[in-house]
Amino acid sequence: MTVDSEQLVPAPPPNVCEPMSLGAIPLPSRFFLAPMAGYTSLAFRLAVRKLGGLGLVTTDLVNARAILEKRPRSFELAETCAEDRPVSIQLYGHIIDEMCQAARWIVDHGATAVDINMGCPVNKVVKTGGGSALMCQLTQATRLVAGVVDSVSVPVTVKMRLGWDDQNLSAPQLARSFEGVGAAAVIIHGRTREQGFKGGVNRDGIRAVVEAVDKMPVIGNGDLRTLSDAAGMFVETGCAAISIGRGALSNPFLFRQLAHWAAHGTPGPEPTFEERIDVMVEHFHGLLERRGERAACLQFRKLVKWYSHSIRPPKALSHLLINLASGKLFDETVEAIRQHGPASPLPGHFEPKVPVPSGPIDKW
Repeated sequence: MTVDSEQLVPAPPPNVCEPMSLGAIPLPSRFFLAPMAGYTSLAFRLAVRKLGGLGLVTTDLVNARAILEKRPRSFELAETCAEDRPVSIQLYGHIIDEMCQAARWIVDHGATAVDINMGCPVNKVVKTGGGSALMCQLTQATRLVAGVVDSVSVPVTVKMRLGWDDQNLSAPQLARSFEGVGAAAVIIHGRTREQGFKGGVNRDGIRAVVEAVDKMPVIGNGDLRTLSDAAGMFVETGCAAISIGRGALSNPFLFRQLAHWAAHGTPGPEPTFEERIDVMVEHFHGLLERRGERAACLQFRKLVKWYSHSIRPPKALSHLLINLASGKLFDETVEAIRQHGPASPLPGHFEPKVPVPSGPIDKW
C-alpha cells in the first residue's frame, strides 16, 4: 500500500530503529519479505530490493528431496545471486537426513540462512509429513531442527503457524525447544493450520511465542499491509521483526516506506506513476532473462492485476498484459501506458485482493 499523506501513522516503536542480526549476520532492516509459493521468484526479490528498505528475503519453499534428486524446478526455486543477499532459502520435508543434505547443498549454492518450513497448510505438503504436520510432532520436529543446525554453518530459522488448530497451539513449546537446539529465529504466521488464510491474525498468539523464548528473535507474520499494521504487530506482540508476504505483492514499495517510517516517522513520498511502471518492467525483464519468453509471459500474467491496480492503465492496454505473449508486446504496451498516463487517479493506498486457496483445507 501507499499511505495517503494526510493519514495518521503511529510512531515507530524504539526497537524498529535498532540494528538487528540473524545469528552473526547483520541485517539492513527489521522488514522481511516472506516466502510465497509461485510469487517469490529471484526476479521479484531483486526488483523489490532495488526499491530499498528490505532486511531479509526468503525464497519459495523447496522440497528437500527434490534438491537431492536434482530436479530442475527445485533448482529454479532455490536460485539466487550475489545481488540477492541476505537470502534465506526455505526447505520442507520431514526426513532428517534428507533435510540436512539439502541444507548443505543450498548453503553451498548461496544461502545466507536456511529456513525450515513448518507452516505450509497445503495438503500435498502436509500429507508427506512436512509443513504444518511437523507442528504436531515436538520430538521429531526438534530433532529435525537440531540436525539441520548441526549440518550447516549459517543461521537456521523455522517458519511455522500457531499450531494445528485452536486446541493445539504448539508454537510456544516448539519455539522454546528450537531455541534450545540452536535455532537462530522463528517466524510465526498468526493463524492455525485449520484456519488456512481465513479470519484475522492472532497477535496474542504471537506474543505467547515471544514470551516463551529466552533471547531468540521471533518474527511476526500475517495481515501486514500498512504502516499501522506493522506498528500494531511490533507493539502488540513484542516481535523483533516482521515478515511481509501478500502485502508486498500488493505494494512492493512497502519496505521503502517502512524504512522511511523507522527513520523519520512518516512513509515518505508516494511512489510516482513512473516508479510504479519501472518496478513492473524490472520484474518482467528479470523473469524474461532467467526463464525465457514463454515462461516469463505465463508467470507475469498472474501478476498483472496488482500492477494494473497501481498504475491504472486504460482497459485495452491492461488486456494486452493479461494475455501477454511476448517480450516485444510487453515493451510496446508499457511504452503506450507511459504515453497515455493513468486512466484514472492513482490510488494512494493500493491493496487489491490477493487470491488464496478456498474450500475445505484438506482439499488444498
